Amino acid sequence: MNLFAETLAWLMNPERWSGSLGIPVAIAQHLGYTFLAVLVAAVIAIPAGWAIGHTGKGREIAVAISGAARAIPSFGLLVLLVLLMGVLQTQAAAIITFVLLGIPSILAGAYAGFEAIDRRVIDAGRAMGMTEWQILWRIEVPLGLPLLVSGLRAATLQIVATVTIAAYVGLGGLGLYIIQGINLNRFDQVLAGAILVAALALVLDALFAIAERLVVPRGVLAGRGGGAGPGREKRRDRAAPRPSVQPSPA
Repeated sequence: MNLFAETLAWLMNPERWSGSLGIPVAIAQHLGYTFLAVLVAAVIAIPAGWAIGHTGKGREIAVAISGAARAIPSFGLLVLLVLLMGVLQTQAAAIITFVLLGIPSILAGAYAGFEAIDRRVIDAGRAMGMTEWQILWRIEVPLGLPLLVSGLRAATLQIVATVTIAAYVGLGGLGLYIIQGINLNRFDQVLAGAILVAALALVLDALFAIAERLVVPRGVLAGRGGGAGPGREKRRDRAAPRPSVQPSPA
C-alpha cells in the first residue's frame, strides 16, 4: 500500500505538472512520436493495402512481410539503427522503428476491409457501368473503412506502448519517468510512468472505438437493425390489432 500511496503523491505533486520535464511536456512528446509514426506508416501501408484488396494480388507477399515485421524486436531494432545511423540520428532511428511496428496492422486492416466486402456489391457496381476508380472510392473505401480504422487502432496502441523505449536513447516521452525511476530505484516513479502510459493508451483506444462506430455507412447500420426499414414496418403491422369488421345492416 505504501507504494501506491507514494505513487499517488508523486502524481499529485504540482512540480510534476510544470517545467520542461513536467508531465504535460512528456505527454506531448509521447503523442508527437506516436502520431508521426502512425501517419508515416499509414501513408505507406494504406495505398498498398487498398491495391492488394482491390486487385486481389500480392496478399501472400503482404502477409509474409507483415509477419516478418512483427517478429522483429522493437528495442533491438532501435538500438541497431542508432548504432548504424549514429547518435545524431536517434530521432530518425526511433521513428523508423515505430513506423515498421505500425505498418503490419494498418496494411492488414486496409486489405482485409476490401476482402470483407460482398463481391456481389462490387459486381453490381460494375453492372451499373462504374469505372474501377468509382468502385474503389464509392464502394470499397467506404465499406472498408471500419476495418481500416481497426487496423489504425491496433497500430496506434502498439506504437504508443513502444514509444516508451524512446527515452532509452534520450528522446523523452513518458518512458523517461520509467527509465529514471529504474536507475534511481524510485519504484513510485516507475509505477507512475506506467500508469500514465496505460491511461494514455486507454484514452486513444476509446477515441478509436468511437471512430470505428462513426465510419460505418448508414446503410450498413440500417441493415443491422439500427434504423427503420421494411422488416420493422412488417413487424409493426403484425403487432397492430386488426380492426373488427361489423356486418353491414341488410
